[in-house]
Amino acid sequence: MAGRDRIAHLLRQLEKAACRCPAHSNTYHQGAGAAACTVRKTDYAFEMASSNIRYGEGVTREIGMDLQNMGARNVCLMTDKNLSVLPPVKAVLESMAQNGVNYKVYDQVRVEPTDTSFKQAIAFAKNDSFDVYVAVGGGSVIDTCKAANLYASHPEADFLDFVNAPIGKGKPVTGVLKPLIAVPTTAGTGSETTGVAIFDFEELKAKTGIASRALKPTLGIVDPLHTLHMPERVAANSGFDVLCHSLESYTALPYNMRKPCPPNPINRPAYQGSNPISDVWSRHALNVVAKYMKRAVRDPEDLEARSSMHLASVFAGIGFGNAGVHLCHGMSYPIAGNVKTYRAKGYNVDHPVVPHGLSVVLTSPAVFNFTAPMCPERHLEAAEILGADISRVKREDAGPLLADTLRQFLYDLQVEDGLSAVGYTKDDVPDLVKGTIPQERVTKLSPREHTEEDLTHLFEASLKLY
Repeated sequence: MAGRDRIAHLLRQLEKAACRCPAHSNTYHQGAGAAACTVRKTDYAFEMASSNIRYGEGVTREIGMDLQNMGARNVCLMTDKNLSVLPPVKAVLESMAQNGVNYKVYDQVRVEPTDTSFKQAIAFAKNDSFDVYVAVGGGSVIDTCKAANLYASHPEADFLDFVNAPIGKGKPVTGVLKPLIAVPTTAGTGSETTGVAIFDFEELKAKTGIASRALKPTLGIVDPLHTLHMPERVAANSGFDVLCHSLESYTALPYNMRKPCPPNPINRPAYQGSNPISDVWSRHALNVVAKYMKRAVRDPEDLEARSSMHLASVFAGIGFGNAGVHLCHGMSYPIAGNVKTYRAKGYNVDHPVVPHGLSVVLTSPAVFNFTAPMCPERHLEAAEILGADISRVKREDAGPLLADTLRQFLYDLQVEDGLSAVGYTKDDVPDLVKGTIPQERVTKLSPREHTEEDLTHLFEASLKLY
């Protein structure tokens, strides 16, 4: 009976996920799967893909045995200079040595990678015959390792072949990649669960990426002990990525309103739109963020809070890795790519940087105020999870309420006062809008259609938060 109760509970959760707001009102229970793409413009199906995940304190010690079990003979371990001397990398190296695993280390990963730094890692991978990849680090390291694995497995491919359109050609990945084990050391990107690799395309001063289920790691080893080494601001900015992954995927355009309907399953994008399974993961991640994020930022030794945020990153990764994100992320890419002189606290880097999570969250109050009219119930639910009283709030006030709730959340965590605090002025807005236009892979998943004028207003509204 216990098993039946669990199944019934899950079915109730999925039923609850189908809300009645305009952007989600005719979605999940109409049995539209019989309609072929030849007779409909929007998709009728979604699929779930995620890496295998292993979680536990100290579980990194098992990685050497995993590699031995795989029969690995020549492992490529990727990390960055800072992490290369810290306990997470040391734990991996010790485990590999104890199990007789042959490996080479690439520790030149750039924090907030560029197409140039991707190509340098790719060259390293192509220069040897690696049969397994291991990435130890945050999203920058894991994404770089995914790209190295992809292009080393497709040596004839041009770099732009797999880069998302319209910047690249967006070709589907048809070849087989080598196994990749990801060991995340931050609680944010969720890259250990997804088939996405993000980088700064220097020519356009904007972020883009590669998105294919073929890129997702074979295994994600989630060891909460690694998060104890994150400085306060790294923990904060990583957590903001979890926050926005959850909010954006939960409020994204539903999968069966996304255009076009793929003529072949191989053309169905990794980011498909909100769906009832992603909804469960995204909503749960948001609950964990609400409960634990402030504790995790303020006390680096709070193992319960930091462990919970590490899991929340995984939960949100499964959610957005299949549903996608929308405007906060689409607008964040030129914010990070056009950085002038700003250097975030807590990051030991030799170049200006607006960390990814910070670049995402700075526009969140304006964005969710804008998108709320299309699915007010979901915006109200998000505000309530984050601590707002919605008992007397009208549907038309969902946007302002969630925006104010987010502002307070950010203020409590000492976030910079808008884009102006990281070096931008109103004169920069046209360039920020220009850098957002190519991000249609994510921006088209906004539940509300938008124009360049709308984007201009959103950036201007984000110059100051408080």
